[in-house]
Parts: sequence; C-alpha cells; structure tokens
Amino acid sequence: MNRIELDDNLILRMAAGDGNAFSDFYQKTSSAVYGFALSILKNREDAEDVMHDTYLHAYRGAVSYTPKGKPLSWVMTIVRNLSYNRLRAGNICEDISQYENIVSIDDTDRTVDRLVLEKAMEVLTFEERQIVILHALTGMKHREIAELMDMPIGTVLSKYNRSLKKIRDSLDDEGERGEIGYERQ
Repeated sequence: MNRIELDDNLILRMAAGDGNAFSDFYQKTSSAVYGFALSILKNREDAEDVMHDTYLHAYRGAVSYTPKGKPLSWVMTIVRNLSYNRLRAGNICEDISQYENIVSIDDTDRTVDRLVLEKAMEVLTFEERQIVILHALTGMKHREIAELMDMPIGTVLSKYNRSLKKIRDSLDDEGERGEIGYERQ
C-alpha cells in the first residue's frame, strides 16, 4: 500500500493556474480516484465518467479550496458525492471484471493484489468496499476514512477487520490462497 502524499500547496498552485500542479495532482490521485469511484459504482464507464468529472470539479474548485491539511479527503469527498449522485440517477450496471484495471498486472505482487482486490469486490458490502479501497489505494488512515464516511472510528476499524476476514475466508474457500502463495498475516 502506498500512501498518497498531497499537500495543500499543490491545490493552491492549481488555483493559481499552474498546469504542472494539475498534472502532478492527477498523477498522484488517478488510481485512487478511479478505484474509489469503481468501488461505489461497480461499472468502468460510470467510474471513468466520475473520474473525469472529479478532475473538472477539483480544477474549478481549487480557487475556493480552504487549506486544512487534508487535500486527499477533499478530492475523495468529491469522488464520493459525484458517485452517489450517479447512483441516485439510476441505470448503473455492475461488472466486477472491471476491477482488474485498478491494479496493473506487471509483476507477481500486482497479480496477487489484483486477485485479492477482485475478491474483495465480490464478497464485501458497499461500505466495506469503500473502506478497503480507501485504505488500500490511497493509504488513508482509518480516522481519515471515518471522517470522510461520517462514521465512528470504531465502526470503520470493525468493518475493515471484518472485510479482511471475509476476503481471507473467501480465498480459503476457493483454495486460491495456496495457489497464489497468499499467507495469512
């Protein structure tokens, strides 16, 4: 898991029209933005649309951004709100096979990550998926996830731990853990 390092200065530079800042912002956040949208919408096309809209909102909203030391939470809030708006609009179809695009398959570790991520999307509830994706793809701390999702920290921790157990149990049930060398930690 790689923690996404963003600082308020990057958003302020975007607000000042610095194209390099926007490019840096996109490079640092694109996988997490897409993954989080996909965890909510479960459809590649809808997630891509939300991703596009997120960057438009972030670029336009940078001028009114108030530095609070939480730019990652700011952008993930945009993703969450746009995704929920799309869900409310309806006509969302689920295609779990799309999750393979969140994690590249360049090496064995990434293949294992992809398999575990796909399994997570199959067996987890809506909230559990969001918590796991936010922690795994962004490196957000559980208290940051709790703030973003407006949940008590204990609930987030409990759902996260229960999610990991569900994933492990599902991998055990299918015998996949032994095939890919995934060990319980």
